[in-house]
Amino acid sequence: MTILNKEPVQRVSKKIREFDQNLSVSVLETSARTALEAASSLGCKVGAIVKSLLFKTDDKFTLFLIAGDKKASLKKIKKNIKFKDVFMATAEDVKNITGYTIGGVSPVGHLKYVDIYIDNSLQRFDFLFAAAGHPNCIFKINFSDLKKITNGKVEDIIE
Repeated sequence: MTILNKEPVQRVSKKIREFDQNLSVSVLETSARTALEAASSLGCKVGAIVKSLLFKTDDKFTLFLIAGDKKASLKKIKKNIKFKDVFMATAEDVKNITGYTIGGVSPVGHLKYVDIYIDNSLQRFDFLFAAAGHPNCIFKINFSDLKKITNGKVEDIIE
């Protein structure tokens, strides 16, 4: 079985192809588990890597898409989005909610519905690279399409 045949990767591939037939999952020779590793593998700026971070927010889970060169600001998330409580989800929660393991969490194709917020600093790049269900898999997308495919709300959510 190749990486592209793994169920989580297939889930991402199906979702992005339904959105746009020109989008596809790429397998990297080296790991893209971290934003720095992904940028190094792709030869792009770290900020063009989309980090998908799941947080427990009040009584639900919410996914935040953050530029690879930025950090999520819990203070801004609480203030700008009006959450009272915000905590990083556990690895088990990430797997149960998204269906992906940490290092391969995609912005799309989750097992359970989550609201999605997008870091507004991602707009500075022509193209973005997001995880596609496995630490060695990514897909390339522009900001406008990322917003559309995720139905994400753009906010100032970084430090």
